[in-house]
Amino acid sequence: MAARIPRKGGPDAAAPRLTPVRLENLTDIAVPDFRRGGRYDGERYSRVAADGLELGGTDFAGCEFRGASFNEAQLRGSTFRDCILAELYAPVFRAARSTWREVEIRNPRLGSAELHESGWQSVHIDGGKLDFLNLRGAKLTDVLITGCIINELDLGSAAATRVALKDCTIGSLDVSGARLKDFDVRGTEFRSISGLGSVAGMVIDEYQLGLLAPLLAAHLGLTVR
Repeated sequence: MAARIPRKGGPDAAAPRLTPVRLENLTDIAVPDFRRGGRYDGERYSRVAADGLELGGTDFAGCEFRGASFNEAQLRGSTFRDCILAELYAPVFRAARSTWREVEIRNPRLGSAELHESGWQSVHIDGGKLDFLNLRGAKLTDVLITGCIINELDLGSAAATRVALKDCTIGSLDVSGARLKDFDVRGTEFRSISGLGSVAGMVIDEYQLGLLAPLLAAHLGLTVR
């Protein structure tokens, strides 16, 4: 059963249901042979470079990455299941329509992260910095993002259920056309939010409400005197 987050003045909001990733008996691979459509199970990679590789449709299961560079690698349609990715690095990260299930991403450094139309379930991003996180049309279920700096977060037309952003700093957030349920952003700072017509289902604190009030009034055509 999901933990509950108290919501003032209304029903509680459901917290993300996260499954801790526990990896045992991994095989250390010094020089991995990553290939398009390959399957990799129960392996540990330390300081590997997969820059520019064509890895569409690749399946990683029960793997640990201790520092990995995927700059300009093509991961379209790839799958990460029961994986830990620590210090993931890529100025350009291409993983559209990829699948992420029961994954922990620790202290990533990503420039443009192209993850539109991807599927996330039980994913935790902890720390790090992302210049642009493109999740347009993505389906997010049970996602927690903590202590992360994201300059631009695009959730246009995404479906997000039980998602929480805690102690993050977000430059601009776009939720245009998104479908949100139990989308908790309390304690996170924003410079701007667009798509105010789609904020139903978002959980905010009183301070954030004060910041959003002028934007909401303008969106609704209200005049405040």
